Amino acid sequence: MCELGVNIDHVATVRQARRTNEPDPVWAAAMAELGGADAITIHLREDRRHIQQRDLEVLRRTVAVRLNLEMACDEEIVEIACREKPSQATLVPERREEVTTEGGLDVIGGEQRVAPAVRRLREAGIFVSLFLDPEVSQIEAAAEMEADAVELHTGRYALAQNESAALSELDSLRQAGALVQRLGMRLHAGHGLTYRNVVSVAAIPGMYELNIGHSIISRAIFVGLERAVAQMKELLGRRTDS
Repeated sequence: MCELGVNIDHVATVRQARRTNEPDPVWAAAMAELGGADAITIHLREDRRHIQQRDLEVLRRTVAVRLNLEMACDEEIVEIACREKPSQATLVPERREEVTTEGGLDVIGGEQRVAPAVRRLREAGIFVSLFLDPEVSQIEAAAEMEADAVELHTGRYALAQNESAALSELDSLRQAGALVQRLGMRLHAGHGLTYRNVVSVAAIPGMYELNIGHSIISRAIFVGLERAVAQMKELLGRRTDS
C-alpha cells in the first residue's frame, strides 16, 4: 500500500481569512497523524497566503511522521528549507495569481533555478522530489539533476470529463511512473485526487506516496479530520483492475 501525505494548507487558509490563531495547522497535523497519515505536507508560498514560517518551524519540531515542504525554487524559501531541514522538499511551480498549483514544474526551461535548488537541498540532507507533468523529457531532466523522487501531476486525470479520457490519462501516469522508477527515482503523485478517483492511481505499480489535501479537508468538515484521513488510507489499500 502506498503512503499518504496529508496536505494541511487549507486549514491555514481558514485561519488567515480572519488573521487569527485558529484553526491551527499544527493541531491539524496531530489529528492527521492519529488518522494514519504517513506524512504531513505544507506549502510555504512566497506570498505566505496560508502556511506561515512559524507553522513550518513548529511542525518541524512536533510532527512525528515525515514533513514534506512544498516550495518554489526561490532563494529565500530554499534558505529557510535548508535551515529548518524538513524530511522532504517538493519543488513546485508557483504563480501569485493562481488559486492552487497549476501544472508541473518546467525542469528543462527553468534549469538555472531548479538545478541549484536541488543541489543545495540535497547538500543539506533533505530528500528532494520534483512535481512534474507525466512527460518523458521532464522526468529525464529530473534524473539528470539527481532528484530523489518525482511527484507526478495528476490534474489532467482528475479533470477528465469521461471514462475514456480518464483511462488515457491513467495510462500516461503508469508509463511515466515506470520511467521514474527505471531512472532510479521514487514515485509519488498528487493533485486533484479525491475519494472517488484515488484508487486507480494508488494501484500504479511502484507508487510510493500520494499527497492529498483539498478532498480530505473538505470531508473533514463533516466527519472530522482523523476519520477523513483514515477513510482515505483505507482506499489506498484497495486493489483495482482499472
